[in-house]
Amino acid sequence: DAVAWRWLVNVAAHTPIVAGIDDYALVDIDDTIKEVHGYQKQGSGYGYSGVRGLNALIGIVSTPKAAPIIIGSRLRKGAAGSPRGAGKFVGDVLATVKRLRSQTAAGLVLLRADSAFYGHAVVAAAHRAGAKVSITARMDPAVKRAIGTITDDQWTTINYTDAIRDEATGAWISSAEVAEVPFTAFSSRKKAERIVGRLVVRRIPELNQKATDGQPTLFDTHRFHAFFTTSDLDTVTADQTHRQHAIIEQINADLKDSALAHLPSGVFTANAAWLVLATIAFNLSRAVGSLAGAELGKARSGTIRRKLISIPARISTSARKITLHLPASWPWESGWTAAFAAACGPPQRAAT
Repeated sequence: DAVAWRWLVNVAAHTPIVAGIDDYALVDIDDTIKEVHGYQKQGSGYGYSGVRGLNALIGIVSTPKAAPIIIGSRLRKGAAGSPRGAGKFVGDVLATVKRLRSQTAAGLVLLRADSAFYGHAVVAAAHRAGAKVSITARMDPAVKRAIGTITDDQWTTINYTDAIRDEATGAWISSAEVAEVPFTAFSSRKKAERIVGRLVVRRIPELNQKATDGQPTLFDTHRFHAFFTTSDLDTVTADQTHRQHAIIEQINADLKDSALAHLPSGVFTANAAWLVLATIAFNLSRAVGSLAGAELGKARSGTIRRKLISIPARISTSARKITLHLPASWPWESGWTAAFAAACGPPQRAAT
């Protein structure tokens, strides 16, 4: 892990993989199950997915100018619950974010997570690191009571699935609405450990499958989705930003389509090292893509391998010189040339 973050900090000094991180940084954490086969894998077991495997905890950071990169990973036994060790993990990934930013950076750092990580350890770790949180809240009695205090005139219609904008008023015509209410998380703990923030709630009408049969409901019912946040974003923006947390699922899929396609060893610590190397390979692909251009800077690892790495090239030598023969009329020639010049050209001064 130490090698991974030191390597990442050095790469970030020479490539634009974290461009804009001083102004705005979005940190996401999530875990995923990597399926394994056989009883020889140390630590394998059946977790919440019902699949025999090992549990990988992943942390990423993204900015409005840069695609996500992996800033932390932790391999756990397959039967581990999502929040196990998450507090320490959050502290580690936010420390890496601090190293990636300049000493004068004052922009927002927002930690996003789903309800599995809604706990005091995670929120307190983010609070100590100076980050704000946006974490889905479980529908416990305290959250339900807070939602019950929201009045009908507090709901704001938002752009959601199948939404239509009214050309006359400029307002959205949608079935989804959002509202917020002040909320103190973990109120059962002592006062020093309580976290003051707000609860942003999105409600969607409950589908009545018998409405077409002449059995309408007596009153409207809704499904509620709430998340706890300590940021200063307005209600609508906070909801949009929180929903974008799903981007980490793409990183999980990318890893499983790359080096994490399998965990090759029967030894748990060897597989843990393999996971760290997989994250380094992912970030290296992202760095190469960012040097090649804006389009490939946000491409998946498979796309970068196909366009920049797995190319039909031929090496020849003549007069003590090495020549690399590349394809003619190659559509990604300019991007590959830019990446090659950055990696193998004259040394450049690192940004400070």
